[in-house]
Amino acid sequence: MSDPTATQFSFQPRPKQREVLKYTRGKMGISAVPGSGKTQTLSFLAASLIARGKLEDEQEVLIVTLVNSAVDNFSKRLDGFISEFGLLPHIGYRVRTLHGLAHDIVRERPGLVGLADDFQIVDERVANQILSEAATSWLRSNPYALDDYFNPNLDDGQREWLRREKLPDIVEGLAQNFIRYAKDQQITPARLQERLASAARAAGRSASAALALTQMGLAIYADYEHALAYRGAVDFDDLIRLALQALQTDENLLKRLRSLWPYILEDEAQDSSRLQEEILKLLTGPHGNWVRVGDPNQAIYETFTTASPQFLISFLNQPGVRKRDLPNSGRSTRSILALANHLITWTQTEHPFPAVRRALNLPLIEPTPPGDPQPNPPDDPRQIHLIRKKLTPDEEVQAVVDSLANWLDDHRDQTVAILTPRNRRGFEVAEALKKRKIEYIENLRSTNATRMASGALANLLNYLAEPQSSSKLSTAYQVWRRADRSAEGEAGSRARERLEKVSTLLRKCRRVEDYLYPSAEFDWLAELELSDEEIATELESFRSLARRWQGMALLPVDQLVLSLAQDLFTQPTDLAIAHNLAILLRRASVANPGWRLPEMTQEIAVIARNERRFTGFSEDDTAFNPDHHKGKPLISTIHKAKGLEWDRVYLMSVNTYDFPSFPDDQFIGELRYVRDRLNLEAEAMQQLASLFSPDEYAFYEEGKASHQGRLDYIAERLRLLFVGITRARKELVITWNSGRDGSHQPAIPLVALQSFWEEYCGSRA
Repeated sequence: MSDPTATQFSFQPRPKQREVLKYTRGKMGISAVPGSGKTQTLSFLAASLIARGKLEDEQEVLIVTLVNSAVDNFSKRLDGFISEFGLLPHIGYRVRTLHGLAHDIVRERPGLVGLADDFQIVDERVANQILSEAATSWLRSNPYALDDYFNPNLDDGQREWLRREKLPDIVEGLAQNFIRYAKDQQITPARLQERLASAARAAGRSASAALALTQMGLAIYADYEHALAYRGAVDFDDLIRLALQALQTDENLLKRLRSLWPYILEDEAQDSSRLQEEILKLLTGPHGNWVRVGDPNQAIYETFTTASPQFLISFLNQPGVRKRDLPNSGRSTRSILALANHLITWTQTEHPFPAVRRALNLPLIEPTPPGDPQPNPPDDPRQIHLIRKKLTPDEEVQAVVDSLANWLDDHRDQTVAILTPRNRRGFEVAEALKKRKIEYIENLRSTNATRMASGALANLLNYLAEPQSSSKLSTAYQVWRRADRSAEGEAGSRARERLEKVSTLLRKCRRVEDYLYPSAEFDWLAELELSDEEIATELESFRSLARRWQGMALLPVDQLVLSLAQDLFTQPTDLAIAHNLAILLRRASVANPGWRLPEMTQEIAVIARNERRFTGFSEDDTAFNPDHHKGKPLISTIHKAKGLEWDRVYLMSVNTYDFPSFPDDQFIGELRYVRDRLNLEAEAMQQLASLFSPDEYAFYEEGKASHQGRLDYIAERLRLLFVGITRARKELVITWNSGRDGSHQPAIPLVALQSFWEEYCGSRA
């Protein structure tokens, strides 16, 4: 095999990346700073393992990553590298999110975990609807069950208002996190019921009163599971626990999967959860090959979950694990790197609350070495602005929009983002940009675009696979005219009526060929003798289109999908989804040369049914490339900006409310009408954990979990600030606001960065 560091390859690794690429077997842990090229390195490592002949026939390198956009990114990079090695792409690897991997495992033997072969997976929308109904039902039967958690200073009128206006959302949110945590701990409603009953027998009625949040959680959890069982369905959290259960139950299945995936490469390992750790540990075995790469400083999804950067940190320090660093980053200027590094060192040595000094970890970010193919941008400290001025929330929005408008005039060829801690703040920025008539992109909400686009294409392929079916032809027509269903006004009403009439006529057509390809003796459409010219014209237009679709049916499947998409879609998002689907189907056709349209239709149908969400298609994390939107600002939360970068970044609301530093600060999750500053989510998790603790003296102590939750939140917000800073390539602006009541101050880390920056600029001058 060719030397994987030879100049013939498009990827020219840095010295630290070369150390990683020397890996051949065993366990290796990699700390990778932002912009270090970890995806490129991991993709090249996977390709080189395949090219070195490390796999037997039918074996694969398994890559597990965090989000679906990364699945597509990895697959594209891998295919490119494999082609450079002179091998066929799409073969020898599998890229999955944890949900996708769990889905693959459970699909191997559904009956092993009590599921039917045709089990369904409910998406978030349906799951949330089921949960909402269960929570509403519980609250209707137990309107006063949580009164003990109200602030005692509330009067009767305030309590009634709280029950009516606030409690439904509180209960639903509590139940959602409770169920997710219970499933992560593999606790079923029956098992929880048994443990609660045991605790009540041991401690009397007081135990039930003390665990009121658990009682509530159990009741809603049981109803939620019953509703899923009635549908013959599972949710996404079920898949993960069931996958682990399957591996623990069937030794033969585990042995077969270990043989199938002799190498496991785990990306974003700082966000690994307890169940992910257990699944990958089982698949690897005590002497298997496991590479874990991540950045503990970018762990920003851990609050009220079992995900933790500690899993990666512990792995890095295990005996027998080779530890490597990827410290070089060419993403940002040296000044921005200095700012990010100071946040790490200040947190570790000077944070005024010592309990959170381990929130950020080494290594520090190093610039790229001389001659690197991705050098750091030219440094200009004048392009970093840490605003000291006190602004109201409205003034902060206006200041950022004014600054952005001035900057855009001279920088239409560059990228820019406005990053906020919460969606609500982003919406306010969007409104201000609308008023200024500044075009922008919003990455605050998710839609069901993927599922809808996939479903539309699946229905057309389904018709082309059985072109003589009148019912499938009718469905294809409905896909073509699907916008009529949501049309408004009088014209919309007529469009919906026309849609129903034409669909019915097509469904009743006995011989489709008499409609599409009439003979001189018989024309089905002419025989209808339609008096409604609008419907007759509609059927004529659709006939021409359906003929064209049938003419495309002999094209390779990827070209067929792209051609159909041109007739169906106008939105760039839908067309991008169709492009990804075409890639997926092309890979499937290469891997399964005997497949025809029926099999391809089934493959695309699972995406529409929300199963292929796991393999690179999801509405909330479709791959986004900022360089495709130069001169157009993006509005996003900092969480959603992870993994992305822009030339200029605005970080907003860096105050003591959104980035607290002390347990006594005001916290977003703590509601003023709840007594004693209790965080009900944290308390519910602790009540559940105490019931199942192996330590018989691990009693539930009210308030202890809320305090620990504050510490965890402080640590996570430090990492969130670090992520925000490291999204910037060349220019960075950080602002803060005083809150609606004027009580907020600049966040303590921001004050520290401001002092450092003044000294840094002074020393350079």
